[in-house]
Amino acid sequence: MINRKWIKMNPSQLLVLVFSVFILLGTILLKLPIATNNSITWLDALFTATSAMTVTGLVVFDTGTVYTTFGEVVILCLIQIGGLGIMSFAVLIFMVLGRKIGMKERILVQQALNQTSLGGVINLVKYLFIFSFSIELIAMMFLAIRWVPEYGWGDGLYYSLFHAVSAFNNAGFGLWPDNLISYVGDPIVNIVISLLFIIGGIGFTVLLDLKNKNSFKRLSLHTKLMLWGSLLINVFAMMAIFFIEYNNPHTLGSLSFMEKIWASYFQGVAPRTAGFNTLDLAALKEPTILLIIILMFIGAGSGSTGGGIKLTTFILIVFSVISFLKGREDIVVLRRTIKERLIVKALSISVISLLFVMVGIFILSLTENAPLLFIFFEVVSAFGTVGLTLGLTYTLTPIGKIVIIIVMFFGKLGPLTMVYSLGKPKKEKIKYPSEDVLTG
Repeated sequence: MINRKWIKMNPSQLLVLVFSVFILLGTILLKLPIATNNSITWLDALFTATSAMTVTGLVVFDTGTVYTTFGEVVILCLIQIGGLGIMSFAVLIFMVLGRKIGMKERILVQQALNQTSLGGVINLVKYLFIFSFSIELIAMMFLAIRWVPEYGWGDGLYYSLFHAVSAFNNAGFGLWPDNLISYVGDPIVNIVISLLFIIGGIGFTVLLDLKNKNSFKRLSLHTKLMLWGSLLINVFAMMAIFFIEYNNPHTLGSLSFMEKIWASYFQGVAPRTAGFNTLDLAALKEPTILLIIILMFIGAGSGSTGGGIKLTTFILIVFSVISFLKGREDIVVLRRTIKERLIVKALSISVISLLFVMVGIFILSLTENAPLLFIFFEVVSAFGTVGLTLGLTYTLTPIGKIVIIIVMFFGKLGPLTMVYSLGKPKKEKIKYPSEDVLTG
């Protein structure tokens, strides 16, 4: 009877269930006495497990202080599983055991990695693991050059591994109370950590496409949009933060010119994907905070370790607006016509996400004693699985923690996955007559 129920579950429902089980397991492990230096509540353990599994990085207390090495390793494992995908690990286990990977598993992998077709998903998983572990190992060695001399071989290698995995999976978990503020002008830390979350946030489909194609012209439209879009939005964000915060004595104002460049670069590329910060976010000017909120809502690339509505979703909406203003019937991007269903999907994702975020903001505005801008920032950060905070996370009420947990869960699995988990809509067979409605 149980097996029949499992079989009847659609891929979205099964994905939500498996994800929930891993979060519950992580909660139990983090609640063990061996996992913490001080006793924590079940709600705090659930919050941390959800934050790690959804690769968000929001924490209700300092990770390196409260959790023991065992607890930190549990968090690290949840980050790795959540970042690369539960079903990806399931496929890896199947391949190691020599078991056949059936259609059900392929559909689940397709759903988890946000792929448009079943073709090549197993090869994508193989490449995903080889590439991910290789990048994390290389990054760990580079970070060790900086941290081994400072902390010794044991702690230095451990810190390097932890932050390499956390950065590549866009988690934003750090082992220092000030995150990476102490390394605001350090070239090695800035370059390695930023490259990790940029590569992890660009999407595994893009990385595989770059591997298989030997020229830019042969790349898929999705890859081209991700590359151009990431470049433009990162450059814009870096320049905006540099000029807005240049004379702010609490952020860039007290730094040397070179440190200002590093800080502007790092804080410009981090909001769309990772929760690391080298500046005191609470001291940023309001225009900068608003810019970061927008970047967090846009998010990373489809099929990546990051969250948000996804960069390509945002790009398609922008081009659809441009086409409408120019009076064009077709939406053309880089000499390719975009299918109408993709535009509808992009709009649906954006609207559902915006409504969900607004509900979260409304509830927190009732439960939390904090400025609305802080609440807005917190909810969008949770939805985008970014992990940046203006300090509200540490003072959340129990209801506030539950709301943020739900938002992180929703943001990681995606709006359409969550909606489809409630029952995939059936195609309407009846056609009704059309009629115009006044808009605008």
